[in-house]
Amino acid sequence: MPHFSSDGVDIAYRDLGEGEPILLIHGFASNTAVNWVSTGWIETLTRDGRRVVAMDVRGHGDSAKLTDPAAYRPDLMAADAANLLDHLAIARADVMGYSMGGRIAAVLAIDHPDKVRSLVIGGMGANATRRTANAEALARALEAEEGETIPDEVARGYRTFAERTGSDLKALAACMRGQQAGIAAGALATIRAPVLVAVGSEDRVAGSASALAALIPGAEVLDIVGRDHMLASGDRQFKVGVLDFLKRRP
Repeated sequence: MPHFSSDGVDIAYRDLGEGEPILLIHGFASNTAVNWVSTGWIETLTRDGRRVVAMDVRGHGDSAKLTDPAAYRPDLMAADAANLLDHLAIARADVMGYSMGGRIAAVLAIDHPDKVRSLVIGGMGANATRRTANAEALARALEAEEGETIPDEVARGYRTFAERTGSDLKALAACMRGQQAGIAAGALATIRAPVLVAVGSEDRVAGSASALAALIPGAEVLDIVGRDHMLASGDRQFKVGVLDFLKRRP
C-alpha cells in the first residue's frame, strides 16, 4: 500500500480502478483488507466503473499507531480523509464509511462539504449521535494482558475481533477513548449531499437507521434484511442498494 503524510501522520491507502471516485473508510479494529477487500466491495465498485480509494484510518492497518486519545478526535480523522483526497488531486468524491467509518464519513461531510459528492453511512444509525456506550470498559478490555479474564461479553468480542485483524491493541484503546463522542444533531442537519443510511435489520450496535436519517435532510434508508453488524458489511443487499444509490444521485 502507498502512504502519505496527513499533517504529519502516516496514512496508508489503496487507489484502484478508473472512473468516478469513491472513498471508503473502514470500521473500528478493522482495515481496508478486512472491510473492503475480503467482502468484495472493491471488486464490486471497480467492476462498476469506479475509481476506488480506501484508507487505513490512523491507528489501524498499515497507518501510524498513535497512543494519545487526543489524536483520534473525529475531526482529525475526517481531516485525514480530506487530506488524502487532496493528495490524490481528487476535488470531490462519493464517500462510504462503515460503523466508525460511517461516523468519520459524516464528519467529513460536515467539516469539508465541498469534497463529498454523496455519502453512504453503513453500519451506523442513531448511535452516531451518542457517546460510545461503555467506551472505557472497551478500552480496558483492549489493554488487558493476554489470558486476563474479560467478563463483559461485548468488550470480549471487541478484543477478539481486534486480535483476529492483527490490530495494535494500545492504539485501538486510545482510539476508543478519543473518538467516542457523538455527532450533534444540528451538525448533521447541515449536510447537503445525497445520503444513504444502510444498517442490518439485526444490528444491535448501530442504532436506528431511520432515526439517523431523520436528522439529515433528504436522507434515504436501506434496511439490510436479516443481517447483524458484522454480516451486513459485505451483504449483497448492501452492495445492490449502494450501486443503485450511486447511479441515482445527482
